[in-house]
Amino acid sequence: MPNIEYCNIDDPEIAELVSTIRKRRSSGKLLNLDRMLLHSPPFARGWNAMFAAIRNQLQVPRHINELVICAVARLNNADYEWIQHAPEFLAANGTQAQLDALDDVTAACYDTALFNEHERVALRLTLDMTRQVKVRCEIIEKARVLFGERQLVELMGTIAGYNMVSRFLVVLDIDAAGE
Repeated sequence: MPNIEYCNIDDPEIAELVSTIRKRRSSGKLLNLDRMLLHSPPFARGWNAMFAAIRNQLQVPRHINELVICAVARLNNADYEWIQHAPEFLAANGTQAQLDALDDVTAACYDTALFNEHERVALRLTLDMTRQVKVRCEIIEKARVLFGERQLVELMGTIAGYNMVSRFLVVLDIDAAGE
């Protein structure tokens, strides 16, 4: 059970927002995360807009975005986030062996057999941002060379955003079931 009950999605005052969120979800179904966010319509509206941009409008390659999201999920013990994004990583041409390697994100950062240079640098960035917040200069510089400034900002924003997601999910004990 979550720490706060899920919002009643049949409330007419939030019907338009519920519809907007359904449209963003490829399945058209609300997740329990959505049902929790709907307690605060302004917060849910902003969250929906930000994550719609992260998921659909960035130049960072999709598999890199999903890789860092999965790494954040593992680092923060956010099973809900993992359940939602591991299939997305596989759909974006990631491999099951790569997902399995994320059981030890630190080791994955240096695994040249499973991860290419872009993936390893993205994982190192994720590890530092998630564990220390402050990222070592050499990692930022390497990421800047590999991704360019726009993609680096997008990657950092994705990592920061999904750290927020995982913390929200874990603190509220939101379960992965939905409609």
